[in-house]
Amino acid sequence: MTRLLSALVRCRGGTTAIEFALVLPAFLGLIFGTVEYGRLLWTREALQEVATAGARCMAVRASNCASGGSYSASNTTSYIQNLAADWDLSLPSANITLAYGTTCAGASGFSSVSVTTTFKSVVPKIMMLPGNGTTLDASACFPDTP
Repeated sequence: MTRLLSALVRCRGGTTAIEFALVLPAFLGLIFGTVEYGRLLWTREALQEVATAGARCMAVRASNCASGGSYSASNTTSYIQNLAADWDLSLPSANITLAYGTTCAGASGFSSVSVTTTFKSVVPKIMMLPGNGTTLDASACFPDTP
């Protein structure tokens, strides 16, 4: 029995597999966490770009956001939803808030757009995010053209 136990202690055949099994969960958590955090940042930046472009379109009364040369809330909402779709984001009209001729940072005469979406992680436990998603908000102001 002592000889068998001594041979088992000296055997190094499975140490690599055991070390790999111990390191693999941490390594996979790091990889998946990095990818998901990148997706979260990308979604937040895409949302900000959509809000900025929507506020500018509304303020300069571009053809996509105006009807007959004047501001149109429905056209602006459609424009913002189309921009979001280009970024592969889904923005229902309830998640878009428009304000024309409002104040921003204490100055008046601005167009303001606020958008909200929910980021849902593929691996919420690794990112320590709630399973039902994380709410992301973005807003932008642009001075109205006379």
